[in-house]
Amino acid sequence: MVKFNIKDLNIWFGSMHAIKQVSIKIQANEILSVIGPSNSGKTSFLRILNRLNDLNQNFRMTGSVKLEQENIQSIDTELLRKRIGMVFALPLPLPLSIFENVAYGVRMHGEKNKKILGKIVEESLKESYLWEEVKDRLSESAFKLSGGQQQRLCIARTLAVQPEVILFDEPCSGLDPISTAKVEDAMVKLKQKYTIVLVTNNVKQAARVGDRTAFFLSGELIELDKTDKIFTAPQDKRTEDYIRGKFG
Repeated sequence: MVKFNIKDLNIWFGSMHAIKQVSIKIQANEILSVIGPSNSGKTSFLRILNRLNDLNQNFRMTGSVKLEQENIQSIDTELLRKRIGMVFALPLPLPLSIFENVAYGVRMHGEKNKKILGKIVEESLKESYLWEEVKDRLSESAFKLSGGQQQRLCIARTLAVQPEVILFDEPCSGLDPISTAKVEDAMVKLKQKYTIVLVTNNVKQAARVGDRTAFFLSGELIELDKTDKIFTAPQDKRTEDYIRGKFG
C-alpha cells in the first residue's frame, strides 16, 4: 500500500529553491533512507511530510503530498502530527520523569486513566528497546539518562500517541556506536507497525536499515531504488560518487 504519494513537489524558502520537481511514492511499512550531502534538500523533504516547513514564514510549495488518499494540506496540523511523529537529531526530553515524558502526549490527547497510561508507557518503552534499562527508574528525571537512552525515550514518546508514520532526522548523529545500534534495531522492528522515513548523513546506516534509498542532490531526487541496488549498482554516477565518499 502507498502511504505517501508525492507529485511534482517544489519547495521554496524565499528565493531559495530547496526541492525541485520531486515525485516519489513511499510504501507502508518500509524504511525509506534519504541520503545526500548538506543542503541537498533531505530535511526540507522530511519536514514537508508533517508540515513542519509551514512554521517558516518564507516557505512556499507547489505540487501535492498525499497521506494515503488525503492531501496533507487539508488535514488539521495537530491531527497530522499525531499521525506522523518525528524524532530529531538531538534528543529533547522534557523536564519531567521518565514515565511522564512518555505519557505526556497521551495525557495531552485526553487520557487520564493511570492503568491505561501505565500500559502505554510500558509498551512504548519496550518498542523503543529501553524498558529493561529504565523499568525500575520510571520516577527519575529523564535528564539522568545517557544521550542514547534519551534518544530512545524520545522515540518512546513518539510511539505513545500511536502514529502511523515516524520521521527520523539524523537520530544517531550524536550517539556512540552501541547506542546507534540499539536505535537501528528499534527501527527495523518498528517497521512491522509503522512507516519510517530516515534522513541520515551516514550512508552505512542507510545501507543497514533501509528497504529503499533515495539520493538527493541540490534539491533534486537523483535516484531511488532498493537499498542493495543503490549501494551495489547505482544507475547514476553522482550516486556512486557520493556513496564512495568522493564528495559530500
